[in-house]
Amino acid sequence: MTALALSRSAAQLSELFKLGKPRVIVLIVFCAVVGMLLAGPTVPAFSLILAATAGIALVASGAAAFNCLIEVERDSNMRRTEQRPLVKGSVRPGDALIYALLTTALGLWMLGAWVNMLTMWLTLATFFGYAVIYTRLLKGATPQNIVIGGASGAMPPILGWAAVTGSVPAEAMLLFLIIYTWTPPHFWALAIYRRADYAKAGLPMLPITHGLAFTRLSILLYAAILAAVTALPLAIGMSGWLYGMSIAILNTGFLSRAFKLWQEEKEVEGDLIARELFKYSIKYLAYLFAALLLDHWLMVLLA
Repeated sequence: MTALALSRSAAQLSELFKLGKPRVIVLIVFCAVVGMLLAGPTVPAFSLILAATAGIALVASGAAAFNCLIEVERDSNMRRTEQRPLVKGSVRPGDALIYALLTTALGLWMLGAWVNMLTMWLTLATFFGYAVIYTRLLKGATPQNIVIGGASGAMPPILGWAAVTGSVPAEAMLLFLIIYTWTPPHFWALAIYRRADYAKAGLPMLPITHGLAFTRLSILLYAAILAAVTALPLAIGMSGWLYGMSIAILNTGFLSRAFKLWQEEKEVEGDLIARELFKYSIKYLAYLFAALLLDHWLMVLLA
């Protein structure tokens, strides 16, 4: 094989890899690994962590590729997504379908063979919830698409916990609930400053169907609910003082930005605040899960 052919093959593989939305996969894997490391008083075997992480990442990549296949027309109408491989034509639909099927099948096989069947079935359900129920049925049908479809995005810590213990206890469900409550204000902030894109693509996002004032109020209310939900690990004794201090700081930042957005009536200024809130929300979730993890192992060491 010539150097030119190798270069073209590498470029094609790179474009296929982009179909899996690698930046999103990083957050999914992080939340799943946190679930694994919170599942007990000892660190799970590295081989189990590796197999579960790889399997979950592969299935998530397959689901993302299916999402790109289904949404190629919508993606072409949005600046945020107009550079995706299928829109640019750098990947053919047939190749994308093969990539999606192979990564999904390989990931599910790895989970079933090397982890446990519960994790495999939960991951398959997550795939179906995202690629079919959310992308195909909900996203273009209702402004509550994020609220209902957010269940799929909240599954990674449950998958991680199930991989280690073969069960889904209340603690794992709390991690799910935190992400599930975080999802609407996170995406509605994005939808505010990207509303022209969503309108062009024909998606019934909340700022388009119910207006900016209603969306801003909804974000503030969800931020308050999120603050309450993130206190639940403290209430059941799952976490201690380090996590408590962390969420106090993180929720102050989230609520203050949501309140500022709610008060702002000018569209341009509001868009800037919404963009800032969206970026903060990503850091918020990462820092919150990191605090949970550090707090857990501090409690284990001091026990």
